[in-house]
Amino acid sequence: MGEIAQARRLCWWMLNSFLGLLWGGMALSALAEAGRGAQPWPLPAVSVAAAAGFTALYLRLVNAVIESRYPVRSIVASGILAVVAAGTGGAQPFGAGLALVAWLAVVAVGVPRRRAFALGAGTTLLGVALSVAAAATGWWQLLDMPDARGPVWLGAVAVSNTFMYVVMCLACVVSNRLWVWIYRLAVRAHEGMEAHARLAVAEERLRFARDLHDLVGHRLSAIAVKTALAVRLSDADMGAARDEMAAVNGLTRTALRELREAVRGYRRLDLGAELASVRGVLEAAGVRCELRLPYREPPEEVAAVFAYAVREAVTNVLKHSAATYCAITLSFTAERAELEVRNDGAQTRQPDGETGHGLHGMRERMASLGGEITARQGTDGHFILKAVVSLPIPG
Repeated sequence: MGEIAQARRLCWWMLNSFLGLLWGGMALSALAEAGRGAQPWPLPAVSVAAAAGFTALYLRLVNAVIESRYPVRSIVASGILAVVAAGTGGAQPFGAGLALVAWLAVVAVGVPRRRAFALGAGTTLLGVALSVAAAATGWWQLLDMPDARGPVWLGAVAVSNTFMYVVMCLACVVSNRLWVWIYRLAVRAHEGMEAHARLAVAEERLRFARDLHDLVGHRLSAIAVKTALAVRLSDADMGAARDEMAAVNGLTRTALRELREAVRGYRRLDLGAELASVRGVLEAAGVRCELRLPYREPPEEVAAVFAYAVREAVTNVLKHSAATYCAITLSFTAERAELEVRNDGAQTRQPDGETGHGLHGMRERMASLGGEITARQGTDGHFILKAVVSLPIPG
């Protein structure tokens, strides 16, 4: 989940960046007014207080939008505060009016396109109306212009502010909807990868169960038939009954031996087929798999153990990591054979010192050939599982 948390933080910061624009615009407006020698006015204090309350609600709204919630009360309350902050601050698009734009930028994310368009149009009209009203009631007298409240000047203010509000509202809404869409797409992709991994593990379990049934089903059926026959013959022909029970004993020993071989992964476990199988499973789970193989097969005893190790290692990659890449390298010489499984999902693995039954099983199988297996985190952040067997294997 580390990648999803990182994507969420990035989306959160991008949506909250409009608060920086709001306070930056209000600060620049205040500096501009001070540079003109404007007298203190009570309304800017109200605008700052309303902007502070809007900021607190805005942070809550961003978290709600990212979590696909739509809290109506917070939306209405923040909208009222945005109107107050903009109206008492002059409602200029690059000043206090950014409160309206910021409100729209987060509210229009979780709604259909038509509603977002309607909200954008309403916000633009409201912003223009507030800015014209501020100009008409004396706000623009700070510029010391005789015709600051004249019809021509008010018309110019309305036209210019309408253009700026339209551009800013459109850009902000599209930007925020895009960021939230990308984040939600990443979440769905991650959930899809987890579902693929669970499906791959389930299919592997079903395959093993099917193979186990095919392996011992015939033997158990034969044992049941011969046992029933021995019971029927016990009264009529004890010799024939003993022969049947001896056959049952042989079938039982054979079934037990084959069952142990199947559980240990030795029976009909082909390394080449296993490598092809795990590659398909990894790619189906969204993990890029790279095979690095020699031009010839290793000894049969080593191939069987390596095949089990590959299966177990890939199962761990799917179950215990968020890997996006896995490399399987097989090499051997006259003196030793080596298998390495490397993936980039080490951050979600078990802590050092905690090993599962699969790793213990692999170590036992490697020890039976005089080999060893190690699992560690590399300097590049990758998780590396390496199995080494000395050749030739002692008889």
